[in-house]
Amino acid sequence: MDLPLLLFSGAVAGTLAGLLGIGGGVIIVPIVTLLFEGHGIPHSLAIKLALGTSLATIVVTALSSIWTHHRKGAVDWGLFRVMGPSVVVGSFVGAWLADVIPGHALYVAFIVFLFAVSVQMALSRVGAHRGLPGRPGLAAASTTVGVVSALMGIGGGAMHVPFLSYCGVPVKRAIATAAAVGLPLAVSATLGYVIGGLDETGIPPGSIGYVNLPVFGGVVAASLLFAPLGAMLAHKLPDLLLRRLFAAFLFVLASRMAYGLL
Repeated sequence: MDLPLLLFSGAVAGTLAGLLGIGGGVIIVPIVTLLFEGHGIPHSLAIKLALGTSLATIVVTALSSIWTHHRKGAVDWGLFRVMGPSVVVGSFVGAWLADVIPGHALYVAFIVFLFAVSVQMALSRVGAHRGLPGRPGLAAASTTVGVVSALMGIGGGAMHVPFLSYCGVPVKRAIATAAAVGLPLAVSATLGYVIGGLDETGIPPGSIGYVNLPVFGGVVAASLLFAPLGAMLAHKLPDLLLRRLFAAFLFVLASRMAYGLL
């Protein structure tokens, strides 16, 4: 495997995890997919290995960024207690669906959703639009985020941060809480990809199900160093700038996903 490229992707993913509360899967998945394909692995298998390995790395980046955010007192653990269990259920379902059905329709819907949210976050003011829903609403939202995130190999922050921000949670608290909720999401989704890939043929050496350990190690080595840096930056930048950085990230993510359909 290309170690310098893996270290670079891990550094970018770790910084994004801390800065924006996302898992960095948007960086890791396309790079790792290309690496696997470069070693002769068919695309249909390479993408599942990339998704499973990406989610495994998010477990580590989430732990690192959560610690930094927690020391700043930014994580809303009350929200976490409601959203965490729900996102676990959703991510198990999403990992199962990834092994069973083609995700083209969901992929297109997700792209449209990301474009819409990026525009909303870029143009709206920092103030709240509405209050948080009750426990059933929060649980339903997090379950949905878990399903989609497991299918896309991302940490959930791309959906949780805009949702919490729209509901009036300050953007720094939304980013920190999304990072915390991303941990149980990544753990459960990774387990789903491990189990789903145990009977897969053609898995490369050093893999457990759809998680490739050499790639995991290369990405994590760099992401561990850079996640605290991103989290510290998140607490130094103005809220409006953070919202617009997140909006730009979502727009780039949606554009990359749309390009992949062409």
